[in-house]
Amino acid sequence: MSKVFIVTKKKLYIAAALLLIAAAGVMYANRGEIKAVSGKTEGGRTIHLVTGEFSSKLSDGKEIEAYRWDPGTIYVRKGEKINLSIYGVNGESHPFLIEGLNVRGEVKKGKETVVSFQADKEGIYRIICLTHPDIAHHGPMIGYIVVDD
Repeated sequence: MSKVFIVTKKKLYIAAALLLIAAAGVMYANRGEIKAVSGKTEGGRTIHLVTGEFSSKLSDGKEIEAYRWDPGTIYVRKGEKINLSIYGVNGESHPFLIEGLNVRGEVKKGKETVVSFQADKEGIYRIICLTHPDIAHHGPMIGYIVVDD
């Protein structure tokens, strides 16, 4: 003789809730073991940026464009050694400076530029493309480096 087990909606909801609670418990128990993908390397942490461009046409047919750093904001810890790797995707040349950190460089299309710095003071530092500093020059191409403790 075979037994029949009837599954009701109520039993399904209870089973789903129990599975969800169990999964949350496993994630909570393993929270200390999660590792950052781009963790510290021997020579400091490397952060990757690219140059990007937006372009569009106005209703009168005029083309407009704007350049940017991507990501536009990066976060670092005070005193952390950073290697900023910037790859040129759009725009032929982007000479830049990072205000307050005495860092200068130039990114060229199809090339990687790496600059290193260590911010010993908390604050927000701007990375400014000198070719595109404002709207009149297809900008502002300004990114932000947030240094926090």
